[in-house]
Amino acid sequence: MTGWIARLWGRAAPILSPAGAADASSFAALHGESFRRGWTREEFEQLLLDRHVAAHRALLGDRLIGLILSRWAADEAEILSVAVAPPRRSRGIGGALLRLHLQRLAGLGVHHVFLEVEDDNVPARRLYEHAGFLEVGQRESYFAPARGVAARARVLRRDLA
Repeated sequence: MTGWIARLWGRAAPILSPAGAADASSFAALHGESFRRGWTREEFEQLLLDRHVAAHRALLGDRLIGLILSRWAADEAEILSVAVAPPRRSRGIGGALLRLHLQRLAGLGVHHVFLEVEDDNVPARRLYEHAGFLEVGQRESYFAPARGVAARARVLRRDLA
């Protein structure tokens, strides 16, 4: 009964789960909503079929509202992308996905996780800071140009072990 009432009032909790190749189209759609240069269905399908890529999704009903994926080798991983549907941002979905994903990476034997975040993406930087990531470097002109200017990336790292 509580789940029905929560859905009626729009407060249903998203379901977090591993993602696979069947999610490629919905991943591409959400990624396109979230970034200047979204990745294609084919790019996501290739990533999601890679045995060294871990991916999770957040679903609200049958609608994708969040994603995270990373590639790992030996004891290191790089988070490739995190996205939450614009109307669902700032509700803890990104943090929940990140926690689940880091647990999965730790279970795979990953000790160090890296990522690049756009310098002016304050909400994402705050998310990673709260999750224990520390800045270890910067990459000038890393992200695709916005308004004609390529954005700097901050390189972040979190140790899991």
